[in-house]
Amino acid sequence: MEIFQVSKSFPKEEKFSLTDQIRRSSRSVCACIAESYRKRAYTAHFKSKLSDADMENSETSVWLDFALACEYISNEQYQTLIKQSGEVGKLINYMILNPKKFGSKN
Repeated sequence: MEIFQVSKSFPKEEKFSLTDQIRRSSRSVCACIAESYRKRAYTAHFKSKLSDADMENSETSVWLDFALACEYISNEQYQTLIKQSGEVGKLINYMILNPKKFGSKN
């Protein structure tokens, strides 16, 4: 939601490019985690959807790089959001490495 709020200030000419991309990828992280949890009984599917979440999280980081380079966000905003993205990545990785703790069979 922080990315949504920050992206509100992006220029109008970015509406159908960077703004749309960063919002889509950041939202997909949550959606993929939710999908993985619903299929947690099937370890391979659980890990696959978590891998998708990790990919979307990485994509969001790239869009943040562009937002900083284009001076749409401050360095402080960038550092905060990149740090949060790193923490999300660590949590996703933990889930991938420990599927049994989340109800997977294997």
